[in-house]
Amino acid sequence: MPTPVEDSVISDILEVAARAPSGTNMQPWKVYVTSGETLRGISDAILNSGVRAEKAVWDEYKYYPDQFFEPYLGRRRANGFGLYGVLGIGRRDVDRMRAQHDRNFVFFDAPVGMIFTIDRRLNQGSWIDYGMFLQNIMIAARARGLHTCPQAAFAPYHRQIRPVLGIPEEEVVVCGMALGHEDTSKPESTFRTERAPQDQWVQFLK
Repeated sequence: MPTPVEDSVISDILEVAARAPSGTNMQPWKVYVTSGETLRGISDAILNSGVRAEKAVWDEYKYYPDQFFEPYLGRRRANGFGLYGVLGIGRRDVDRMRAQHDRNFVFFDAPVGMIFTIDRRLNQGSWIDYGMFLQNIMIAARARGLHTCPQAAFAPYHRQIRPVLGIPEEEVVVCGMALGHEDTSKPESTFRTERAPQDQWVQFLK
């Protein structure tokens, strides 16, 4: 929902989130918090670029494998079919799928859009730290009655985002995140992803 979120609330969430564990306390995160005209500037830069999702280039880092394989392929498909099913989008309705994907770039109508970056000279350990920081934001937001949506979809569009936010070349765009109040009237708000049972990924060894 477009209901505004006070800067002081966002600052409080980020302050709490920054207590995430970080190897040797390097704290590799950097956050660009956008709203209003700046948020719309990001949206316009991406949506007017002519670069659609299927042509987006993951040249800064690869979120997904070059070729999916089981069990990950099956989980990915179930997630996509489940979401599109809730939205009433058929499996061959490419135009509506694309339109739904493009809603990422308006931050799903949230009033706050965050873009996260990391210094490209840092290694994998710092990305682990970053993941804990991101989840802390999501948990802290829920504690304050807000909802979030982490969005890897922004990463391939770093060329469009950089000039809008003044992001220097030494920073890699990690992801975006929508922050705001949940719109329970939207059908996607009812969608819940499944999780594999523990016997597929846990071993107790004594």
